[in-house]
Amino acid sequence: MKSIISKKVQQMQPSGIRVFFDLVLGMPDVISLGVGEPDFVTPWSIREAGIYSLEQGYTSYTSNKGLYRLRLEISRYLKKKYGLIYDAESQILITVGVSEAKDLALRSLLNPGDKVIVTDPAYVSYAPLVSLAGGLPISIVTTMKDKFKINPGKLDKLCHEQRPKIIILNYPSNPTGASYRKKELQALARVILKHKLIVISDEIYGDLTYDFQHSPFPTLEGTKKNTIYLNGFSKSYAMTGWRVGYACGSADIISAMTKIHQYTIMCVSITSQMAACEALVDGQKSVEEMKKEYIRRREFVYEGLNKMGLKCTKPDGAFYAFPSIKSTKLSSIKFASRLLKEKKVAVVPGTAFGASGEGYIRISYASNLDDLKEAFGRIECFVKKL
Repeated sequence: MKSIISKKVQQMQPSGIRVFFDLVLGMPDVISLGVGEPDFVTPWSIREAGIYSLEQGYTSYTSNKGLYRLRLEISRYLKKKYGLIYDAESQILITVGVSEAKDLALRSLLNPGDKVIVTDPAYVSYAPLVSLAGGLPISIVTTMKDKFKINPGKLDKLCHEQRPKIIILNYPSNPTGASYRKKELQALARVILKHKLIVISDEIYGDLTYDFQHSPFPTLEGTKKNTIYLNGFSKSYAMTGWRVGYACGSADIISAMTKIHQYTIMCVSITSQMAACEALVDGQKSVEEMKKEYIRRREFVYEGLNKMGLKCTKPDGAFYAFPSIKSTKLSSIKFASRLLKEKKVAVVPGTAFGASGEGYIRISYASNLDDLKEAFGRIECFVKKL
């Protein structure tokens, strides 16, 4: 019988993260170092703002663009922190997390066959979203040698050969934790401007940059016009379940994204948007407190992995480490599967993030330090017995 399912959807592979973690469900005593979600509860003042909005009767739709008050707070926040100026009325769109923002951006910009540069390894949704929007994902491989950062020379060569329309940037990176200092971004920007690429810059982990100041891509000279800046509240404010993200860009691009958004989503939950307003007004202290704890865990994870012989670059941000397991002679899937079965520690095989993730695993340190210590004891025991 002929399938009624779209050929594009049939050809898509399920998320490598979800496929693996379906195995974890129902297994007792498993320590999960896999899911990319803060272990902190949303700070009380933010939760209270959501609760109070319900008590006050805020239960209606908002504008398709999102609550104006929230767009205004985002505009003020970006101007104060980075000197970035976006008009709250025409250049900011509130989305259901950054996930929707990426989808809207790609669907707004791509014509059939347009090429999009995606790093490899990269977050699992980028290449599939490009394909669903009718584009062709083109991989640019990043390596441990380059600390999993895009090499400007390689980018220039790829642009000459492939003539892409868009590049997706993500920093700090999921899965590697890599990020860019301003000088490194400027080197990339020179290539991007030379080839007139449109940039979709996913900076959801920007507030969780540890050793240097995060620089949004549109702050670089000449880049703002053709950059769609994506951010949100899920990671730094521990608000994953509230599902609030936002996109900033030129008025024509945001207008195009809003067209799709109004037919598919209509608007983000007003309760979540009211809570997000509070996050921007009074949530920075909580962000800094969580960030300090992530730094403490990062040091433990980085030192622990290298000590047990799993070479790892030091993450610049986010809450992921991407160690090499090549010394064990096991494939990424085999390593992760055996570790789960034999020691009940769940990590994500590097191949979930692209072909060049073979020989690596992703470890999330968004878990309390006691769990990390127990998990690392189990991992070390596992590695020593191989």
